[in-house]
Amino acid sequence: MTDLETRAAPPRSAALRRAAPALLGYAAVRALGLLALALWSGARGKSAYTLLTARWDSLWYTRVAELGYGYEVRLPNGDVHSNLAFFPLLPWLERLLHAATPLSYAGAGFTVSLLASLAAAWGIFAVADLVHGRRAGVCAVLLWAVLPVGIVQSMAYSESLFTALAAWSLYAVLTGRWLTAGLLAALAGLTRPVGLAVVAAVWAAGIASFVRTRSDARPHGAHIEMHAPSPARRALAMLLAPLGAAAYVLWVGHHTGKGPLGYLDVQAGWRNGFDGGYAFARFVGDKFTSIPSALAGVGLIVGVGLVIWLYVVGVRQRQPLPLLVYTGVVTALALCASSYFGSKPRLLLPAFPLLLPLAVALARLRTARSALMVGGVAALSAVYGAFWLNGSGPP
Repeated sequence: MTDLETRAAPPRSAALRRAAPALLGYAAVRALGLLALALWSGARGKSAYTLLTARWDSLWYTRVAELGYGYEVRLPNGDVHSNLAFFPLLPWLERLLHAATPLSYAGAGFTVSLLASLAAAWGIFAVADLVHGRRAGVCAVLLWAVLPVGIVQSMAYSESLFTALAAWSLYAVLTGRWLTAGLLAALAGLTRPVGLAVVAAVWAAGIASFVRTRSDARPHGAHIEMHAPSPARRALAMLLAPLGAAAYVLWVGHHTGKGPLGYLDVQAGWRNGFDGGYAFARFVGDKFTSIPSALAGVGLIVGVGLVIWLYVVGVRQRQPLPLLVYTGVVTALALCASSYFGSKPRLLLPAFPLLLPLAVALARLRTARSALMVGGVAALSAVYGAFWLNGSGPP
Protein backbone atom coordinates (compact mmCIF):
# COMPACT_ATOMS: atom_id res chain seq x y z
CA MET A 1 0.00 0.00 0.00
CA THR A 2 2.93 2.37 0.46
CA ASP A 3 3.45 2.98 -3.25
CA LEU A 4 -0.24 3.64 -3.75
CA GLU A 5 -0.37 6.15 -0.90
CA THR A 6 2.32 8.29 -2.45
CA ARG A 7 0.95 8.15 -6.00
CA ALA A 8 -0.64 11.46 -6.96
CA ALA A 9 -4.20 11.31 -8.25
CA PRO A 10 -4.58 12.71 -11.79
CA PRO A 11 -6.39 16.04 -12.37
CA ARG A 12 -10.17 15.65 -12.47
CA SER A 13 -10.54 16.36 -16.20
CA ALA A 14 -7.79 13.91 -17.08
CA ALA A 15 -9.27 11.34 -14.71
CA LEU A 16 -12.67 11.65 -16.42
CA ARG A 17 -11.13 11.19 -19.86
CA ARG A 18 -9.25 8.15 -18.59
CA ALA A 19 -12.44 6.67 -17.16
CA ALA A 20 -14.61 7.52 -20.19
CA PRO A 21 -14.50 4.05 -21.85
CA ALA A 22 -15.52 2.41 -18.59
CA LEU A 23 -18.36 4.86 -17.99
CA LEU A 24 -19.67 4.59 -21.57
CA GLY A 25 -19.54 0.81 -21.37
CA TYR A 26 -21.31 0.87 -18.03
CA ALA A 27 -24.05 3.16 -19.35
CA ALA A 28 -24.57 0.86 -22.35
CA VAL A 29 -24.94 -2.23 -20.16
CA ARG A 30 -27.38 -0.52 -17.83
CA ALA A 31 -29.40 0.82 -20.79
CA LEU A 32 -29.66 -2.74 -22.11
CA GLY A 33 -30.88 -3.92 -18.73
CA LEU A 34 -33.52 -1.19 -18.55
CA LEU A 35 -34.67 -1.94 -22.10
CA ALA A 36 -35.07 -5.64 -21.29
CA LEU A 37 -37.01 -4.77 -18.14
CA ALA A 38 -39.31 -2.41 -20.06
CA LEU A 39 -40.05 -5.03 -22.72
CA TRP A 40 -40.59 -7.86 -20.23
CA SER A 41 -42.75 -5.76 -17.92
CA GLY A 42 -44.78 -4.40 -20.83
CA ALA A 43 -45.49 -7.91 -22.04
CA ARG A 44 -46.82 -8.78 -18.57
CA GLY A 45 -48.87 -5.60 -18.24
CA LYS A 46 -46.62 -4.12 -15.56
CA SER A 47 -44.80 -0.82 -15.29
CA ALA A 48 -41.02 -1.07 -15.33
CA TYR A 49 -40.82 2.37 -13.72
CA THR A 50 -42.99 1.20 -10.82
CA LEU A 51 -40.80 -1.85 -10.33
CA LEU A 52 -37.74 0.38 -10.14
CA THR A 53 -39.14 3.12 -7.94
CA ALA A 54 -42.23 2.10 -5.99
CA ARG A 55 -41.89 -1.44 -4.67
CA TRP A 56 -40.21 -3.09 -1.72
CA ASP A 57 -37.44 -1.01 -0.11
CA SER A 58 -38.03 1.87 -2.52
CA LEU A 59 -41.39 2.53 -0.87
CA TRP A 60 -39.84 2.64 2.57
CA TYR A 61 -37.21 5.14 1.45
CA THR A 62 -39.71 7.44 -0.27
CA ARG A 63 -42.00 7.29 2.77
CA VAL A 64 -39.10 8.43 4.99
CA ALA A 65 -38.32 11.21 2.50
CA GLU A 66 -41.93 12.40 2.45
CA LEU A 67 -43.12 11.84 6.01
CA GLY A 68 -40.01 11.28 8.09
CA TYR A 69 -39.39 8.51 10.59
CA GLY A 70 -41.95 6.89 12.86
CA TYR A 71 -43.90 4.69 10.43
CA GLU A 72 -44.17 0.98 11.21
CA VAL A 73 -46.15 -2.07 10.17
CA ARG A 74 -47.25 -4.69 12.69
CA LEU A 75 -47.55 -8.14 11.15
CA PRO A 76 -49.99 -10.86 12.32
CA ASN A 77 -47.10 -12.89 13.75
CA GLY A 78 -46.10 -10.02 16.03
CA ASP A 79 -43.14 -8.74 14.01
CA VAL A 80 -42.79 -4.96 13.76
CA HIS A 81 -41.37 -3.50 10.57
CA SER A 82 -40.19 0.02 11.39
CA ASN A 83 -38.80 2.49 8.88
CA LEU A 84 -36.08 3.26 11.43
CA ALA A 85 -34.26 0.28 9.89
CA PHE A 86 -33.51 2.42 6.82
CA PHE A 87 -30.55 4.78 7.09
CA PRO A 88 -31.24 8.42 6.21
CA LEU A 89 -28.85 9.64 3.50
CA LEU A 90 -30.84 8.37 0.49
CA PRO A 91 -34.19 9.76 1.72
CA TRP A 92 -32.47 13.05 2.59
CA LEU A 93 -31.23 13.29 -0.99
CA GLU A 94 -34.67 12.33 -2.31
CA ARG A 95 -36.26 15.09 -0.25
CA LEU A 96 -33.67 17.62 -1.39
CA LEU A 97 -34.06 16.77 -5.08
CA HIS A 98 -37.86 16.74 -4.78
CA ALA A 99 -37.77 20.22 -3.25
CA ALA A 100 -35.42 21.55 -5.94
CA THR A 101 -37.09 19.98 -9.01
CA PRO A 102 -40.54 18.92 -10.25
CA LEU A 103 -39.63 15.28 -9.59
CA SER A 104 -41.76 13.16 -7.29
CA TYR A 105 -40.09 11.50 -4.32
CA ALA A 106 -39.97 8.24 -6.27
CA GLY A 107 -38.56 10.01 -9.32
CA ALA A 108 -35.98 11.73 -7.14
CA GLY A 109 -34.92 8.36 -5.73
CA PHE A 110 -34.58 6.93 -9.22
CA THR A 111 -32.51 9.92 -10.33
CA VAL A 112 -30.23 9.73 -7.30
CA SER A 113 -29.71 6.02 -7.98
CA LEU A 114 -28.85 6.58 -11.64
CA LEU A 115 -26.35 9.34 -10.86
CA ALA A 116 -24.90 7.40 -7.94
CA SER A 117 -24.45 4.31 -10.11
CA LEU A 118 -22.31 6.32 -12.54
CA ALA A 119 -20.33 7.73 -9.62
CA ALA A 120 -19.91 4.18 -8.30
CA ALA A 121 -18.72 2.95 -11.70
CA TRP A 122 -16.18 5.78 -11.84
CA GLY A 123 -15.00 5.00 -8.31
CA ILE A 124 -14.62 1.30 -9.10
CA PHE A 125 -12.61 2.21 -12.19
CA ALA A 126 -10.42 4.58 -10.17
CA VAL A 127 -9.61 1.90 -7.59
CA ALA A 128 -9.02 -0.87 -10.14
CA ASP A 129 -6.97 1.42 -12.40
CA LEU A 130 -4.80 2.43 -9.46
CA VAL A 131 -4.20 -1.16 -8.37
CA HIS A 132 -4.09 -3.05 -11.68
CA GLY A 133 -4.06 -0.54 -14.55
CA ARG A 134 -6.55 1.08 -16.90
CA ARG A 135 -7.57 -2.00 -18.88
CA ALA A 136 -8.37 -3.91 -15.69
CA GLY A 137 -10.26 -0.86 -14.46
CA VAL A 138 -12.54 -0.90 -17.50
CA CYS A 139 -13.09 -4.63 -17.11
CA ALA A 140 -13.91 -4.26 -13.40
CA VAL A 141 -16.62 -1.71 -14.15
CA LEU A 142 -18.14 -3.84 -16.90
CA LEU A 143 -18.11 -6.91 -14.66
CA TRP A 144 -19.90 -4.95 -11.94
CA ALA A 145 -22.45 -3.79 -14.50
CA VAL A 146 -23.21 -7.30 -15.82
CA LEU A 147 -23.71 -8.95 -12.44
CA PRO A 148 -26.95 -10.94 -12.41
CA VAL A 149 -28.34 -8.54 -9.80
CA GLY A 150 -27.01 -5.49 -11.64
CA ILE A 151 -30.53 -4.16 -12.23
CA VAL A 152 -30.52 -3.10 -8.56
CA GLN A 153 -27.97 -0.45 -9.55
CA SER A 154 -30.81 1.31 -11.41
CA MET A 155 -33.43 0.96 -8.66
CA ALA A 156 -34.35 3.58 -6.06
CA TYR A 157 -32.35 1.56 -3.54
CA SER A 158 -29.27 2.61 -1.57
CA GLU A 159 -26.78 0.11 -3.04
CA SER A 160 -25.50 2.41 -5.79
CA LEU A 161 -25.16 5.39 -3.46
CA PHE A 162 -23.34 3.30 -0.88
CA THR A 163 -21.01 1.72 -3.44
CA ALA A 164 -20.12 5.16 -4.82
CA LEU A 165 -19.22 6.49 -1.37
CA ALA A 166 -17.33 3.32 -0.46
CA ALA A 167 -15.33 3.18 -3.70
CA TRP A 168 -14.27 6.81 -3.54
CA SER A 169 -13.43 6.54 0.17
CA LEU A 170 -11.20 3.56 -0.60
CA TYR A 171 -9.60 5.45 -3.48
CA ALA A 172 -8.96 8.40 -1.18
CA VAL A 173 -7.26 6.10 1.34
CA LEU A 174 -5.13 4.51 -1.37
CA THR A 175 -3.99 7.91 -2.63
CA GLY A 176 -3.36 9.37 0.83
CA ARG A 177 -6.32 11.77 0.91
CA TRP A 178 -7.19 10.96 4.49
CA LEU A 179 -9.72 13.67 5.29
CA THR A 180 -11.69 12.89 2.13
CA ALA A 181 -11.62 9.22 3.02
CA GLY A 182 -12.91 9.87 6.52
CA LEU A 183 -15.70 12.17 5.33
CA LEU A 184 -16.89 9.74 2.66
CA ALA A 185 -16.76 6.89 5.17
CA ALA A 186 -18.98 8.93 7.49
CA LEU A 187 -21.47 9.48 4.65
CA ALA A 188 -21.36 5.77 3.80
CA GLY A 189 -22.22 5.11 7.43
CA LEU A 190 -25.35 7.25 6.98
CA THR A 191 -26.38 5.17 3.98
CA ARG A 192 -26.40 1.52 5.05
CA PRO A 193 -25.46 -0.52 8.15
CA VAL A 194 -22.65 -2.06 6.09
CA GLY A 195 -21.01 1.34 6.23
CA LEU A 196 -19.06 -0.28 9.05
CA ALA A 197 -17.01 -1.96 6.31
CA VAL A 198 -15.77 1.42 5.05
CA VAL A 199 -15.01 2.52 8.59
CA ALA A 200 -13.05 -0.68 9.17
CA ALA A 201 -11.06 -0.11 5.97
CA VAL A 202 -10.14 3.46 6.95
CA TRP A 203 -9.17 2.35 10.46
CA ALA A 204 -7.11 -0.59 9.20
CA ALA A 205 -5.28 1.64 6.74
CA GLY A 206 -4.73 4.31 9.36
CA ILE A 207 -3.35 1.89 11.96
CA ALA A 208 -1.13 0.20 9.38
CA SER A 209 0.15 3.61 8.26
CA PHE A 210 0.94 4.67 11.84
CA VAL A 211 2.78 1.41 12.49
CA ARG A 212 4.71 1.65 9.24
CA THR A 213 5.64 5.28 9.85
CA ARG A 214 6.98 4.52 13.32
CA SER A 215 8.89 1.51 12.04
CA ASP A 216 10.42 3.43 9.14
CA ALA A 217 11.23 6.42 11.31
CA ARG A 218 13.59 4.47 13.54
CA PRO A 219 16.46 4.05 11.05
CA HIS A 220 15.77 7.11 8.95
CA GLY A 221 14.67 9.73 11.44
CA ALA A 222 13.13 12.97 10.26
CA HIS A 223 13.55 12.15 6.57
CA ILE A 224 10.67 9.68 6.71
CA GLU A 225 8.42 11.96 8.72
CA MET A 226 8.81 14.71 6.12
CA HIS A 227 7.38 12.46 3.36
CA ALA A 228 4.87 10.52 5.47
CA PRO A 229 1.19 11.48 5.58
CA SER A 230 0.34 13.93 8.35
CA PRO A 231 -0.40 11.99 11.56
CA ALA A 232 -3.02 14.60 12.45
CA ARG A 233 -4.86 14.06 9.16
CA ARG A 234 -4.82 10.30 9.59
CA ALA A 235 -6.10 10.59 13.16
CA LEU A 236 -8.83 13.03 12.12
CA ALA A 237 -9.90 10.73 9.29
CA MET A 238 -10.18 7.84 11.72
CA LEU A 239 -12.30 9.99 14.02
CA LEU A 240 -14.55 11.18 11.19
CA ALA A 241 -15.13 7.75 9.62
CA PRO A 242 -17.54 6.24 12.21
CA LEU A 243 -19.47 9.45 12.96
CA GLY A 244 -22.24 8.89 10.41
CA ALA A 245 -23.20 5.40 11.51
CA ALA A 246 -22.71 6.21 15.19
CA ALA A 247 -24.87 9.34 14.99
CA TYR A 248 -27.79 7.53 13.38
CA VAL A 249 -27.61 4.46 15.62
CA LEU A 250 -27.46 6.62 18.75
CA TRP A 251 -30.35 8.74 17.47
CA VAL A 252 -32.46 5.62 16.90
CA GLY A 253 -31.62 4.44 20.40
CA HIS A 254 -32.70 7.79 21.83
CA HIS A 255 -35.80 7.92 19.61
CA THR A 256 -36.96 4.45 20.68
CA GLY A 257 -35.93 4.91 24.30
CA LYS A 258 -33.92 1.69 24.20
CA GLY A 259 -30.43 3.13 24.49
CA PRO A 260 -27.39 2.55 22.28
CA LEU A 261 -28.60 -0.91 21.19
CA GLY A 262 -32.03 0.29 20.10
CA TYR A 263 -31.18 -0.13 16.43
CA LEU A 264 -30.57 -3.85 16.99
CA ASP A 265 -34.12 -4.12 18.35
CA VAL A 266 -35.42 -2.39 15.23
CA GLN A 267 -33.56 -4.91 13.06
CA ALA A 268 -34.88 -7.75 15.21
CA GLY A 269 -38.39 -6.59 14.33
CA TRP A 270 -37.48 -7.39 10.73
CA ARG A 271 -36.06 -10.75 11.93
CA ASN A 272 -32.67 -9.60 10.79
CA GLY A 273 -29.46 -9.99 12.74
CA PHE A 274 -26.00 -11.51 12.71
CA ASP A 275 -25.73 -15.18 13.66
CA GLY A 276 -22.44 -16.14 12.03
CA GLY A 277 -24.19 -17.74 9.06
CA TYR A 278 -26.12 -20.40 11.03
CA ALA A 279 -29.55 -19.49 9.63
CA PHE A 280 -28.20 -19.26 6.09
CA ALA A 281 -26.55 -22.67 6.44
CA ARG A 282 -29.88 -24.13 7.61
CA PHE A 283 -31.63 -22.43 4.68
CA VAL A 284 -29.19 -24.05 2.24
CA GLY A 285 -29.44 -27.41 4.01
CA ASP A 286 -33.23 -27.37 3.81
CA LYS A 287 -32.95 -27.20 0.03
CA PHE A 288 -31.77 -30.81 -0.08
CA THR A 289 -35.23 -32.27 0.44
CA SER A 290 -36.07 -32.87 -3.22
CA ILE A 291 -34.23 -33.00 -6.52
CA PRO A 292 -35.42 -29.60 -7.87
CA SER A 293 -34.65 -27.74 -4.66
CA ALA A 294 -31.39 -29.68 -4.23
CA LEU A 295 -30.17 -28.15 -7.48
CA ALA A 296 -30.83 -24.73 -5.99
CA GLY A 297 -28.93 -25.78 -2.87
CA VAL A 298 -25.95 -26.87 -4.96
CA GLY A 299 -26.09 -23.54 -6.78
CA LEU A 300 -26.01 -21.65 -3.48
CA ILE A 301 -23.03 -23.65 -2.27
CA VAL A 302 -21.19 -23.03 -5.54
CA GLY A 303 -22.01 -19.32 -5.31
CA VAL A 304 -20.69 -19.00 -1.76
CA GLY A 305 -17.62 -21.02 -2.71
CA LEU A 306 -16.99 -18.68 -5.65
CA VAL A 307 -17.20 -15.63 -3.40
CA ILE A 308 -14.73 -17.13 -0.93
CA TRP A 309 -12.40 -18.23 -3.74
CA LEU A 310 -12.37 -14.73 -5.26
CA TYR A 311 -11.51 -13.27 -1.88
CA VAL A 312 -8.65 -15.74 -1.42
CA VAL A 313 -7.35 -14.90 -4.90
CA GLY A 314 -7.46 -11.22 -3.97
CA VAL A 315 -5.35 -11.98 -0.92
CA ARG A 316 -2.87 -13.94 -3.03
CA GLN A 317 -2.69 -11.08 -5.53
CA ARG A 318 -1.83 -8.83 -2.58
CA GLN A 319 -4.69 -6.42 -2.90
CA PRO A 320 -4.13 -3.38 -0.67
CA LEU A 321 -5.15 -3.86 2.95
CA PRO A 322 -8.12 -1.42 2.84
CA LEU A 323 -9.70 -3.37 -0.03
CA LEU A 324 -9.27 -6.70 1.73
CA VAL A 325 -10.70 -5.40 4.99
CA TYR A 326 -13.63 -3.70 3.27
CA THR A 327 -14.47 -6.75 1.15
CA GLY A 328 -14.12 -9.10 4.08
CA VAL A 329 -16.55 -7.13 6.25
CA VAL A 330 -19.12 -6.65 3.46
CA THR A 331 -18.98 -10.36 2.62
CA ALA A 332 -19.23 -11.46 6.25
CA LEU A 333 -22.20 -9.19 6.95
CA ALA A 334 -23.98 -10.35 3.79
CA LEU A 335 -23.45 -14.08 4.24
CA CYS A 336 -23.88 -14.18 8.01
CA ALA A 337 -27.10 -12.17 8.30
CA SER A 338 -29.91 -14.26 9.71
CA SER A 339 -32.70 -13.31 7.31
CA TYR A 340 -33.63 -12.26 3.75
CA PHE A 341 -31.71 -15.07 2.12
CA GLY A 342 -32.96 -14.20 -1.36
CA SER A 343 -31.43 -10.74 -1.01
CA LYS A 344 -27.89 -11.92 -0.29
CA PRO A 345 -26.69 -11.43 -3.90
CA ARG A 346 -27.89 -7.83 -3.65
CA LEU A 347 -26.16 -7.37 -0.31
CA LEU A 348 -22.91 -8.49 -1.94
CA LEU A 349 -23.23 -5.90 -4.71
CA PRO A 350 -21.00 -3.33 -2.94
CA ALA A 351 -18.18 -5.91 -2.58
CA PHE A 352 -16.70 -4.87 -5.92
CA PRO A 353 -13.07 -5.75 -5.05
CA LEU A 354 -14.14 -9.39 -5.38
CA LEU A 355 -14.31 -8.72 -9.12
CA LEU A 356 -10.71 -7.51 -9.42
CA PRO A 357 -9.19 -11.00 -9.98
CA LEU A 358 -11.71 -11.61 -12.78
CA ALA A 359 -11.03 -8.15 -14.20
CA VAL A 360 -7.29 -8.85 -14.31
CA ALA A 361 -7.91 -12.14 -16.11
CA LEU A 362 -10.35 -10.52 -18.57
CA ALA A 363 -7.92 -7.67 -19.25
CA ARG A 364 -5.33 -10.17 -20.47
CA LEU A 365 -7.58 -11.34 -23.30
CA ARG A 366 -7.76 -9.73 -26.71
CA THR A 367 -10.21 -6.85 -26.90
CA ALA A 368 -12.53 -8.59 -29.37
CA ARG A 369 -12.74 -11.73 -27.26
CA SER A 370 -13.30 -9.89 -23.98
CA ALA A 371 -15.95 -7.66 -25.63
CA LEU A 372 -17.77 -10.72 -26.95
CA MET A 373 -17.75 -12.35 -23.51
CA VAL A 374 -18.95 -9.23 -21.73
CA GLY A 375 -21.63 -8.63 -24.35
CA GLY A 376 -22.98 -12.15 -23.99
CA VAL A 377 -23.07 -11.97 -20.20
CA ALA A 378 -24.68 -8.51 -20.39
CA ALA A 379 -27.52 -9.91 -22.49
CA LEU A 380 -28.09 -12.77 -20.05
CA SER A 381 -27.92 -10.38 -17.10
CA ALA A 382 -30.48 -8.07 -18.70
CA VAL A 383 -32.93 -10.92 -19.23
CA TYR A 384 -32.38 -12.28 -15.73
CA GLY A 385 -32.85 -8.84 -14.17
CA ALA A 386 -36.14 -8.39 -16.00
CA PHE A 387 -37.31 -11.83 -14.88
CA TRP A 388 -36.17 -11.21 -11.31
CA LEU A 389 -37.94 -7.88 -10.82
CA ASN A 390 -41.15 -9.25 -12.33
CA GLY A 391 -41.21 -11.96 -9.66
CA SER A 392 -43.25 -11.89 -6.49
CA GLY A 393 -40.54 -11.28 -3.90
CA PRO A 394 -38.20 -8.39 -3.26
CA PRO A 395 -34.67 -8.51 -4.69
